[in-house]
Amino acid sequence: MHAYLNHVPAVVLRLDRNPFHHGTLGAVRSLGRKGVEVHAVVEAGGGPMGRSRYLRAVHPGPVGGLDPEAPEALLDCLTGVSERIGRPAVLIAMDDLSAIAVSRVAPTLRERFRIPHQPDNLPARVADKAELSRLCARWDVPHPETVIPASGAEAAEAAWRLGLPVIAKWSRPWLLPSGADGLRSTMLVHTTAEARRLYERSAEAGSRLLLQRFLPAGADTDWFFHGAFARGGRPLLAGSGRKELSWPVRTGLTAVGRWLPDPAVEEAGLRLAERLGYQGILDLDFRRDELGCFRLVDFNPRPGAQFRLFADSAGLDVVQAMYLDLTGQQVPQPSGGPGRVFVAENYALLARIRGGSMPRRPALVPADPAGSAGASASSAPGADRGTAPKRAPRRAVERGRVETAWFAADDLLPFLAMLGALLGRGAGKGVRALRGVPEQGRRTALAVVRAPRQRSRNQSEAGSAGSAGSAGSAGSAGSASRPVPPGASAEPDELVTR
Repeated sequence: MHAYLNHVPAVVLRLDRNPFHHGTLGAVRSLGRKGVEVHAVVEAGGGPMGRSRYLRAVHPGPVGGLDPEAPEALLDCLTGVSERIGRPAVLIAMDDLSAIAVSRVAPTLRERFRIPHQPDNLPARVADKAELSRLCARWDVPHPETVIPASGAEAAEAAWRLGLPVIAKWSRPWLLPSGADGLRSTMLVHTTAEARRLYERSAEAGSRLLLQRFLPAGADTDWFFHGAFARGGRPLLAGSGRKELSWPVRTGLTAVGRWLPDPAVEEAGLRLAERLGYQGILDLDFRRDELGCFRLVDFNPRPGAQFRLFADSAGLDVVQAMYLDLTGQQVPQPSGGPGRVFVAENYALLARIRGGSMPRRPALVPADPAGSAGASASSAPGADRGTAPKRAPRRAVERGRVETAWFAADDLLPFLAMLGALLGRGAGKGVRALRGVPEQGRRTALAVVRAPRQRSRNQSEAGSAGSAGSAGSAGSAGSASRPVPPGASAEPDELVTR
């Protein structure tokens, strides 16, 4: 165990309304186990995280929520928290909204909190999808082909040119109004009509619409990079990993992830941090395209929910490394870690039910065993980042420690609270659904639930018979399913999506 002074309290800040945010619990446990006095400021109450034995107190977030463009309410809230704690504390933002709001009021909070130095509204700039696209082009970081349309007609034309389906994103997703029907931060657009309609809701969304070329998901396509950086972008701890399972399936957060050093991912993350002069914690998302190129798709200026995956053999992670740096202490050299597996139990269960499979493949490790420390190899001056990966023996992967998001033998109550809330929510949805469904409808619902298995069997039985005639009908089928060009009427597109 790394020994260090823990006399400075820590405040974990989360403003998004997700009581199942396991990253917040991970930060509380990580620092609390080191003897740090940990406080949490959360928007949606404590949730299961509030039951942790390592949490000193839960403080309510800004009254009435927070307007991202007017963070004065957060300033008042944090000032009150500081007065209750009674001495300066390290402040760690756990979501994009929190990181952006804190950076805007940081100069006023310097005497009360120890905060990473992030001038010029840096968190908002890198979290802005349009700005990120420009930064990637400027610094030659691979990024999906992106178009920012200036009209509905341009949106339709861009969707057609990029190739349907396309990814639609709002430039500043933290500005999306809560509960807005059909507005999500990231969506898959299947038709030119959808792209046109989304653009027309730009004012409602609060930011610009971006359209990106769709990169298909696969077994080895989704990767991420975590890092903690001192002033000037100097790495304290960094590592790359791969999503083995996500929720929602193929598009969402990491339900199961594995720490796998990859030179291309690590080099891109380190280069971005250095050129930005980034101080703080970051979480980058990459997707490997059809040619094997890793393309940066997201920049999160805060810890990822799975940050505990990147803990070394002594438990050092990016949150601890940032705490040490902000309190003027030496960050130990990381030792070991690659091969570890992270499991978010609730999301892994949901993903498994929806058809995902738990990972059982050997991992990718660098060819040089001396560089297998992952974080330390990436951080070391002059480290060789061009080594080609190779497959590791299965036995080495199986020995990797599994880190669970919720279950911990020394802190059981959050896991039990999460389990109770999850089961209660599922039961409540089932009861509400059945109350309004007549008996005939219930039988129909059961048939729908059973249908996928039956369809799977029918498809497998018909596979050989259908393959003979598929070649002859491929041309006509392809032309029939191709979307209409942007200048055509929108009705056929709408009918196809339904």
